[in-house]
Amino acid sequence: MKVAINQPFTFPYIGFYQLVSQVDKFIFYDDVTYMKQSWINRNRILLNGKDHFFLIQLESASSYKLISETYIKNDPIALKKTLKMIYQAYSKAPYFSIVFPLVEDCFNNIKNNSKISEIAYISIKSVCDYLGIKTQLEFSSEKYPFTKGIGRKERLYEILRLNSATDYVNLPGGTGLYSKEEFIKHGFNLHFIDRGQIVYKQFNNDFVPWLSIIDVLMFNSAEETNLLISKCTLV
Repeated sequence: MKVAINQPFTFPYIGFYQLVSQVDKFIFYDDVTYMKQSWINRNRILLNGKDHFFLIQLESASSYKLISETYIKNDPIALKKTLKMIYQAYSKAPYFSIVFPLVEDCFNNIKNNSKISEIAYISIKSVCDYLGIKTQLEFSSEKYPFTKGIGRKERLYEILRLNSATDYVNLPGGTGLYSKEEFIKHGFNLHFIDRGQIVYKQFNNDFVPWLSIIDVLMFNSAEETNLLISKCTLV
């Protein structure tokens, strides 16, 4: 059993989906502290040939709150502006007619008292369904709340044990946090995603890498996107 654990991000970059595709179970770590300037409620799209952030505004976001306790601000006008920006950025993209309704549907799920973790989940699950990625998805707040209160690494090992995991897979940013030797001592193999070279045509612009998956889908079919995802390896 290969397992990955990561905070829920909103329409994350393609490397996130490479991680999801490489495991049997993906656990959204939503009962940990919300971090400002993270990818939880924002990402980048291509606008006028340059990278540009889109943002889902939050209600009283704080590093003293858990992600699962963080709500989206009730501002329909701001949400419509964000959706309009995405529309204008990609209206001439080759797969716009297929992909924009997927994005729009995610935004339409934002209601009063919607949590950012819920909308991030919808954004990821909808893309996985579109691409045919069958990985099991869970929330840590729902399945493993009883593991809170112990150290960060101890909790990770406990969740892996509860799943009878053999392997833990992480994004490249985790190389400075975890060591393979330490994981082996606890009975698990540790792997990191090597994302490979991801390049595709974006209109007639110089390529801007590692934008939201929205960008990848707008310029690539589902089959082509899966080929890009498959370029990753585990190291």
